[in-house]
Amino acid sequence: MSYFDKHVFFCTNQREDGSDCCNRYGAQKARDYVKDKVKQQGISERGNKIRINSAGCLDRCDEGPVLVVYPEAVWYTYVDESDLDEIVEEHLKHGRVVERLKI
Repeated sequence: MSYFDKHVFFCTNQREDGSDCCNRYGAQKARDYVKDKVKQQGISERGNKIRINSAGCLDRCDEGPVLVVYPEAVWYTYVDESDLDEIVEEHLKHGRVVERLKI
């Protein structure tokens, strides 16, 4: 039994050499946005146990920016807040994988 119902990791890696990385595409801002949204909607409260975390490099830079949702191990890419909203609404709230964003 997992401690969290859903555990979301955002790659927020920043490469010093300027090469492609998730944070170059606003990953930290995206992570903060989802963390706030989950709190506002009350789906991170006791009983739901949804946790949003930052991660170092998740080694999928060519598909970035990326996040992964556990325990399902579903990997997503996203472009904007509407993509993130869809992941929150469909996957985190209702347990439905967002196929169009899955990598």
